[in-house]
Amino acid sequence: MEVRLRGAYLIRCTGVTRDPATGEPVEVRATFDPATRSGNAPDGRKVKATIHWVSAAHAIEAEVRLYDPLFTREDPEDVPEGEDFTAGINPASLEVLRGCKLEPLLAEASPGEPVQFERVGYFVLDGGDSRSGSLVFNRTVT
Repeated sequence: MEVRLRGAYLIRCTGVTRDPATGEPVEVRATFDPATRSGNAPDGRKVKATIHWVSAAHAIEAEVRLYDPLFTREDPEDVPEGEDFTAGINPASLEVLRGCKLEPLLAEASPGEPVQFERVGYFVLDGGDSRSGSLVFNRTVT
């Protein structure tokens, strides 16, 4: 399967090395087609996916908060008899991801300044919970 490496070349996976204990990938081997610089195939080949990546060696770590609807129903008051609106609270309305690898430039973000995490949504730096070296980004739009 060929995929596009964002802003680079079409690549083809030729092998994967996995951690024997966890099965998690630790190395991906690939070849690239030098005729496809910037990810465009001059012969019209179609790719199945685009890989977006951040260099772990150069990334900053941050906490990322993913918000989903607070209620499971469009009308929070639409609940069975004898229950109140809290019966419709979505237990999965907040997912907190710690140790996320982000582009180093995001260390300079200002609170409230919108930034796009590609394929994930729009986020803002949390002005109340972020500290130097311990950043928190909140998703505002999926």
